[in-house]
Amino acid sequence: MPRGTESIEVDYTLAHPPQEVWRLLTEPDLLAKWLMPNDIAAVIGHKFNFHTKPMGDWDGIVDCEVIECDPWTRFAYSWQGGPANSRLDTICSWTLTPTESGGTLLHLSHSGFEASMFAYQIMSQGWRNMNPDGKFDRILDCEPFPVRECEREEITAS
Repeated sequence: MPRGTESIEVDYTLAHPPQEVWRLLTEPDLLAKWLMPNDIAAVIGHKFNFHTKPMGDWDGIVDCEVIECDPWTRFAYSWQGGPANSRLDTICSWTLTPTESGGTLLHLSHSGFEASMFAYQIMSQGWRNMNPDGKFDRILDCEPFPVRECEREEITAS
């Protein structure tokens, strides 16, 4: 199925420099604190997965492959997952730009959606609400965070 033409575009202004923000995108433990458990590596061609709670006929796994990796500047990967009747085949691209204050403008472009897709509507809202109260900077400052709801259920089930 060809990719759609719609993109989700979001900017996050962070206090940390690109070298530190890069870690939020490429270190599995840090990425899991704000997105999903994963086995990411910043190597072009690396195949990895995000894991979340299964829903309906979807197993909760997002299949990804790193397609661009320019340390501290740009990072992109394919994003494929979802129920069989509405499976996504998209690209998630991150651009890191230093700011005059020594921080980073982190730009997300998640592209390849059809405008009518439910996932496009839900993920648009989700990406825009990903950094409440400066969460990304707080993760880099090693502030503790409560267990995410999906992880709480996994811990209880163990």
